[in-house]
Amino acid sequence: MSKRPTIHDLAKAAGVSAATVDRVLNSRSRVREATAQRVLMAAEDIGYHAAGLLKQRYQATRPHKRLAILLQRSNDFFYQAFGQAFKQAISEERLFHWEADIIFMDEVSPSFINEQLSLANQTADAIAIVTIDHSIINQKIDEIRASGKPVITLLSELSNHNCTSHIGLDNRKAGRSAAWALSRLTKQPGEIGILLGTHRYHNQEIAEISFISYFREINQGFTVLPSIINLDDERLAAEATAQLLADHPNLVGIYSAGGGVKGMLRSLRAEPRGKGLVVVCNELMPETRQALTDGYVDLVLSTPIDKLAHQTIQMFSKAMSNRSEPRFAPVLVPAEIYMQENI
Repeated sequence: MSKRPTIHDLAKAAGVSAATVDRVLNSRSRVREATAQRVLMAAEDIGYHAAGLLKQRYQATRPHKRLAILLQRSNDFFYQAFGQAFKQAISEERLFHWEADIIFMDEVSPSFINEQLSLANQTADAIAIVTIDHSIINQKIDEIRASGKPVITLLSELSNHNCTSHIGLDNRKAGRSAAWALSRLTKQPGEIGILLGTHRYHNQEIAEISFISYFREINQGFTVLPSIINLDDERLAAEATAQLLADHPNLVGIYSAGGGVKGMLRSLRAEPRGKGLVVVCNELMPETRQALTDGYVDLVLSTPIDKLAHQTIQMFSKAMSNRSEPRFAPVLVPAEIYMQENI
């Protein structure tokens, strides 16, 4: 029978002295948060008998921080799921006790987003935001950063580089992956349509440029049509898709690099040619999953929202633990790829 781990075993596993472990266990004096966390994790790893007590003591003394997470479109499945991913990530954070205000912005005008940032700045210790790129938003983020609060942009970067960091997809790879799939899956060269929300989202712009660049490089007879802006609106996306089908009999594929996917799918289902096109779009949700099953979509490039949420919370915790102004490199993750055979 193995011997139960002792306080000395725990000290060795945590890389601290037995006296430090004693202070954490009995709250005899202040211990740095990072040290207390290391002792707690080591206790759980080696099965120390008082790990539960350590966790209770540590959680009672964890600093409370408030986080504002500004997402978009409250009725959008993707953003609802992203909000839930943040709640889960926050529940698993050990260094701080985060309380989060998850705010869905149903209006995307610069003035409205600027107002939401101002309101969040009044109560939050840190801010994460999905936003378009605009000068007044960049200026507001500059002001918030100057006050010492970390700001992280999610999904789409800004031209302002004074944010603590950015976390999102590697959109260059996403755009080129979409182009590669379309070039390989189409039976013969023809015209390719692109549906885009707006160039105000840098993630969509980068994906679009990378998509076009791939076809320019391979030079195999494909014609990439001018991108159609749908403002991430389902009605506009449906109209644009129907018009593409009507105006371009040589259309062989569509890449939807932004929102409005539900509208695009409605038009594809309404047209006899809709099922014959090769279609690549973003985000696995009930509608795109069903479209994969039914053969109206061939490939979905999806954002790993759980990974992004956890990395965001970890980055904020590091920022709040560092007394000097932290600077983190952008975190770009590859898209998850779904097709009919792996959903």
